[in-house]
Amino acid sequence: MTEKRMSRWYFGGLASCGAACCTHPLDLIKVHLQTQQKVEKRMLGMAIHVVKSDGVLALYSGLSASLCRQMSYSLTRFAIYETVRDMLGSTGQGPMPFYQKVLLGAFGGFTGGFVGSPADMVNVRMQNDMKLQPELRRNYKHAIDGFYRVFREEGVRRLFSGATMASSRGALVTVGQLACYDQAKQLVLGTGLMGDNILTHFVSSSIAGGCATFLCQPLDVLKTRLMSSKGEYTGVRHCLTETAKLGPLAFYKGLVPAGIRLIPHTVLTFIFLEQLKKYFGIRIIS
Repeated sequence: MTEKRMSRWYFGGLASCGAACCTHPLDLIKVHLQTQQKVEKRMLGMAIHVVKSDGVLALYSGLSASLCRQMSYSLTRFAIYETVRDMLGSTGQGPMPFYQKVLLGAFGGFTGGFVGSPADMVNVRMQNDMKLQPELRRNYKHAIDGFYRVFREEGVRRLFSGATMASSRGALVTVGQLACYDQAKQLVLGTGLMGDNILTHFVSSSIAGGCATFLCQPLDVLKTRLMSSKGEYTGVRHCLTETAKLGPLAFYKGLVPAGIRLIPHTVLTFIFLEQLKKYFGIRIIS
């Protein structure tokens, strides 16, 4: 008899929260870089500027919204992907083909992106607030206060501002993370050189993080601009047009900090997820 562990439906949300606590400063700097109209500061310069202007704790501005986002967006996409994958895998027909993993990841990510849009918007606003003049700042106390004030002042539709971009980005990043991680792990284990251990999880998640960063960066830039806007854009097409005027590279603005943030976030998420699965997962004996 052999024993294996299956993930519980909420493990993805918990693992993503743990990763977010470690990588939130990088996410905040990425948002600041993406919302620059002109390239005034690079990654290190922006980090120094934030610390000098508002102190070290400013690097964790919007953390409550980030955790809310992970418990809505990431929990949903992981729950859909892993539940369906494990359900199909239990039929004994072997691993899913890669194209099925891609389709499942896209569906889970699109759904998760829509569910997590309100938290994502509040997260972007809280991170971007310190860049604004004091009289223009929204000054949300925490994520719940942000949800309430947006609902009261701007209406429920505003909570889903940028939902199209967030859902599309969610689909791409989930394909890059979950589908590519599963495939990379399957290929690494197939070589017979490494077992199912932390080193394998590290290598596989690093590959997945790189794929996810490249796939989702253009949509991530548009999503960030839409969510942080104060009415500058009439819609997705207008935001796309205005960004395109800055040149093709504008869609990859912040690519390096995005990779520096997303790759470690992906690595930590899957390492946390595999450890949760190992010690607290559902036991399957076959």
